[in-house]
Amino acid sequence: MANKEKNTDQLIAKIVEGIEDVKGQNIDILDLREIENTVCDYFIICDGTSNTQVGAIVNSIQKTASKALQEKAWHIEGTENQEWVLMDYVNVVVHVFQKHIREFYDIESLWGDAKITSIPSNY
Repeated sequence: MANKEKNTDQLIAKIVEGIEDVKGQNIDILDLREIENTVCDYFIICDGTSNTQVGAIVNSIQKTASKALQEKAWHIEGTENQEWVLMDYVNVVVHVFQKHIREFYDIESLWGDAKITSIPSNY
């Protein structure tokens, strides 16, 4: 069990690093482990300013996680229009939004019982 948590923590760190490498904004980590009947342990949510930046964030996450941890997403959807891309790493699900789409769906409020950790950006 401890090994799974260590691997998940490393994956989260690499995903956040991948987001920050291309200046993804408003990074929130939702800890869903205390909520019953969830599909994963964590959501990571961030946004970009355009579909080009959303694509760059997704590519950066894939490259960073694959290179450092040999982790590949089990499933990715939304890459056609790049307004909301979902990356499923089984225990960790990443949502990369354009800002206006994120505000519309407001996933954080849907998971209001989750512990939310916001990552401050340096840019």
